[in-house]
Amino acid sequence: MFHKWIVLGSCLLAFCGRESKPVSSPWTAPDSSSIPSTEEGDLIRYGQRLVSNTSAYFGPRGTVDKTSNGMTCQNCHLNAGTKPWGNNFGAVYSTYPRFRERRGAIESIPQRVTDCFERSLNGRSPDSNSVEMKAFVAYLRWLGRGVPKGKKPEGSGLATLPFPRRAADTAKGRMIFLSLCQSCHGPGGGGQLSADSIGYVYPPLWGEHSYNTAAGLYRISRLAGFIKFNMPFGTDYRGTRLTDEQAWDVAAFVNSQPRPQRSFASDWPNISLKPFDHPFGPYADSFSESQHKYGPFGPMQKRKK
Repeated sequence: MFHKWIVLGSCLLAFCGRESKPVSSPWTAPDSSSIPSTEEGDLIRYGQRLVSNTSAYFGPRGTVDKTSNGMTCQNCHLNAGTKPWGNNFGAVYSTYPRFRERRGAIESIPQRVTDCFERSLNGRSPDSNSVEMKAFVAYLRWLGRGVPKGKKPEGSGLATLPFPRRAADTAKGRMIFLSLCQSCHGPGGGGQLSADSIGYVYPPLWGEHSYNTAAGLYRISRLAGFIKFNMPFGTDYRGTRLTDEQAWDVAAFVNSQPRPQRSFASDWPNISLKPFDHPFGPYADSFSESQHKYGPFGPMQKRKK
């Protein structure tokens, strides 16, 4: 069904009032035991460790460099990028290089990794020729084996939720957060550090150690899709606890909280290609910055049509 959301476009489903539901057979990552006992296999395993424990290598106490906020890649790409609708990497190798509207150009996998370091990890990326970057690419290539070039399998990336009929409500989102989310992420959204203080058991959702305002998850549609099928802890596509509207509200609340401010002058060279919920102007339409951030989004899509 999510494939249909993507193909048809959210605008066609904005007012249907139906709850999103998963398909029964999403993309499944290859078994890590199948990584070969070769030099290439060693590189793949290193890439897997970099994704699952990024802070140990690049965090404030990193052994390779100290260039990130202390979060790990798998804080946003769950289970080392393998969980269905957990912002996984199932379609990365099959769809890159590709044109990205934000860059206004063809983007490679190393450039995509760099984006994550600079935005979600609010830091600086390893050099494109480093063994670490090669390991990231090797792991992504291995995860995507068997996915036909140009194809995006069901369950890869994030879910695309139908629009609520109203603007997302930060006050409602706060109440849900306090009820269901603060036990892991803390009442102040600062997350929970691991026992060794190198990384996070539960990541910070806002504050100085969280993702910055240029990150993809700072768009509430992306965060809402992540929340719906992964939160609270223990949730997956086979059993969700939040309605679509609740997921939108929690996303709006989280992204209304303070976090590092960062912008890139080269982003969105063609402003008409900005997504409906890009939270910063200028825009090619007359809708306000607030409406672009929180909605309602249906009128925007109706106008585009």
